Amino acid sequence: MSKRVHVTLPDAVYDALERWADSQGRPVANLAAFIIEKAVEGANNDGKIPPPPSSPAKI
Repeated sequence: MSKRVHVTLPDAVYDALERWADSQGRPVANLAAFIIEKAVEGANNDGKIPPPPSSPAKI
């Protein structure tokens, strides 16, 4: 399942992101989602994200 996130970006960052997305023929939101996904994967691989809490044991 996908989740929606709303972010506010400085104009210069959005303009650069828009140019980048246009150069790839994709929507800004799609490129932003891809960039975030790759950043989270990298942080996870580097051990910067704690593991999810373990679920309670079932009795």
